[in-house]
Amino acid sequence: MPTEGTWSIGELAERAGTTVKAVRFYSDLGLLPETSRSAGGHRRYGPGALDRLRLIRSLRGLDLPVAEVGRVLDREDALEDVIAGRLRELGSRMAALRWREAALRLLRDCPAEERPDRLRLVGALDAPPSTAPVARFLRRVLPPRLPARLVSSITDAAVPPPPEDPTPAQVLAFARLNALATDPAGAVSVCRPVASTPEGTCRPAVLYDGLVEAFALAAPDVRARRGPFEGEALDCFVAAHAGMRGTRDTPEFRRRLSRFLDEVAHPRIDRFWQLTAEAAASPEPTFGAVDDWLRAALARQVAEAGH
Repeated sequence: MPTEGTWSIGELAERAGTTVKAVRFYSDLGLLPETSRSAGGHRRYGPGALDRLRLIRSLRGLDLPVAEVGRVLDREDALEDVIAGRLRELGSRMAALRWREAALRLLRDCPAEERPDRLRLVGALDAPPSTAPVARFLRRVLPPRLPARLVSSITDAAVPPPPEDPTPAQVLAFARLNALATDPAGAVSVCRPVASTPEGTCRPAVLYDGLVEAFALAAPDVRARRGPFEGEALDCFVAAHAGMRGTRDTPEFRRRLSRFLDEVAHPRIDRFWQLTAEAAASPEPTFGAVDDWLRAALARQVAEAGH
């Protein structure tokens, strides 16, 4: 005989507006415990099963995995964590879709003769792209004896994060940046001693500590598109180079430093900074742009002093 106040699997399914198959599926998973069994061995469910079944269906309607549904049913405080996790997952999926959409628009709108090369570049890029190859490239460029704190701060500031909603141009810039960073040709170190300095001294931590300060001083002028000029930022820039080499900041040192910086300019590094600016599409100047501004300020000062 059926237990009074309980429902058969069919009755529960009908009240919930679902199928017997669905009720049996959730029961077999342990999400919907039965209250008892009839004399014939058929499942019986109490009134509380209806609310539980409706909750299960609501959670499944949000596309929550069965395991997550079980967490919510077992712990009342789990729902908030499950929702937050699901939102993060959906955000990642949507970001990937936006990157793929921008990549497809890039390929659709480019000239036919450029499409094979762009397809190769974009095809090697994750969606959204990982910044790890770019960070590794930058670490290879930086001197090997640089303290970890400086490497981290420079890398964090210099490597652009992928935008959540990229333009086709940004997809192309990230693809080219990824290709440059993973090119087996490698990178060149930028820590080279100025000619005629005693014993070729090179103290990279002194240099980069000073450069970070000089770049912070010059960045507002670069952002405002002011032409290069003498001032505190340039003095800090030169002092950093002089400190690295254990020498003094003199007019002669400035002349030699300007000549040296022109000689060690490397197109691979210049290309890196150009692509990071295109990928970020930010009004904030890159380290490369600020470095170019300071070098130009030094060259201008040296040229004016020579007249």
